[in-house]
Amino acid sequence: MSLQFKLRVPTATEALPGRNQPVPVPPRHFVNGNPMQPPFPDGLQRLLVGMGCFWGAERKFWETPGVFVTAVGYAGGATPNPAYEEVCSGLTGHTEAVLAVFDPAVVSYATLLKVFWEGHDPTQGMRQGNDLGTQYRSALYWHDAAQREVAERSKEAFGAALSAAGFGPVTTEVAAAPTFYYAEHYHQQYLAKVPNGYCGLGSTGVSCDIEPLATLGAEALAR
Repeated sequence: MSLQFKLRVPTATEALPGRNQPVPVPPRHFVNGNPMQPPFPDGLQRLLVGMGCFWGAERKFWETPGVFVTAVGYAGGATPNPAYEEVCSGLTGHTEAVLAVFDPAVVSYATLLKVFWEGHDPTQGMRQGNDLGTQYRSALYWHDAAQREVAERSKEAFGAALSAAGFGPVTTEVAAAPTFYYAEHYHQQYLAKVPNGYCGLGSTGVSCDIEPLATLGAEALAR
């Protein structure tokens, strides 16, 4: 397969057909023991992002106080219930994604966006560091109007900070949350199982000023 093909999202007709059956998912989170799949406790909310290799990205969120459970998977493409090898082929359109289910009474959506923006380089297009391909693209998927407003404003604000620091434009895909397909069991909480495992994430070193976003988020959620 040509490199050029792996650097663009395939159309629905080009994408692999996938399958009807989802992959088996461990019942409990390897780190905190919480249930990996719904139903989750009442009052919790969801964050769904892509920021490069999902092994290191997931760890950033399970280490964040207020996050109930995390999972890795695939989102944003056309292939239902894809396998990891299919996603890596570039023929599913999915990015490697992290789902973080969180308690908004403990940690705000805006604070989790700070973890997201500062945890990777969102200016690299279809790559993250040495990892190259559509599955490594930056993505921020919102679940309701309040999340959408904060997500779009955060992209604008952090983009301005990155530009001032000499970086190019933000390439992060911001869109309504698509179906999240859980990844295979061996990917879940990988860096807790393999502490010295690979992590390809790299920060820009630019700080995301969260205070205006935190205020905006509280106002949006109160409407």
